[in-house]
Amino acid sequence: MLSPDRVGDLSPLSRAAADYAIVRRAIAFLSEHWRTQPEIEAVAQAAGVSASDLHHLFRRWAGITPKAFLQALTLDHARRLLRDSASVLDASFEVGLSGPGRLHDLFVTHEAMSPGEWKSGGAGLTISYGFHPSPFGTALVMATERGLAGLAFADANEEPAALADMAGRWPHASIVEDHARTAPLAQRVFDSKLWRAERPLRVVLIGTDFEVRVWETLLRIPMGRAMTYSDIAAKIRAPKAARAVGAAVGKNPISFVVPCHRALGKNGDLTGYHWGLTRKRAMLGWEAGKVGAA
Repeated sequence: MLSPDRVGDLSPLSRAAADYAIVRRAIAFLSEHWRTQPEIEAVAQAAGVSASDLHHLFRRWAGITPKAFLQALTLDHARRLLRDSASVLDASFEVGLSGPGRLHDLFVTHEAMSPGEWKSGGAGLTISYGFHPSPFGTALVMATERGLAGLAFADANEEPAALADMAGRWPHASIVEDHARTAPLAQRVFDSKLWRAERPLRVVLIGTDFEVRVWETLLRIPMGRAMTYSDIAAKIRAPKAARAVGAAVGKNPISFVVPCHRALGKNGDLTGYHWGLTRKRAMLGWEAGKVGAA
């Protein structure tokens, strides 16, 4: 673990990744004890730092206090988030991905690979990959000539498993390590100062037609908002397919960018997340700080 005075020597993304190691322990404690609204001293002790260090860390990492972050993790907050999101989401779907109220968002332009390309398992496709620091731990970034194709996360020593999981989605593609090529994409994704509507991030969606429609719907959920699986099913005009929507959300290959973490159960429950519920909670709390929603 880096000491607080050494953290300041790191690049912004490396510093955020170092912070996440502590945030992760704090979230694990908060997830078990949020009903009792624990004092910051108890959270800090569980995270292995002083209360002062934890306070400054959360301000640096998410822009909010540990107390505000705790509030963003409660079930009541999630239910309120779903309720308050309804009218905003209706407007968002009307005006598109770059409409009003999306000032805090990572802007994305996307295309879907053809059904033939998907069925071939990536045959003839070259996918570059690299591991990079992020606010949510180590990020695995994967790209084709057409844009960002994959984004996954790994905790310490889990990088090989994350790469195998992602590579298995395109079993016939050529997967090559190219850190220099993927580093600029990682910077674009995780440094919010680089988010510009006039310079959207290009992503390519590789999946079935149904999966792509679900992922396109996720892209329309603004930061600081959430949507239920049932509502997503209704938006793609398959109202009885909430369970299939959940499966498609779980297969999303471009985590965070295609914000599957903004999909919640009908009562605001934080249901399963491919890269761990702790990371999903971290993303929602981090975004709450970005939009001042907590």
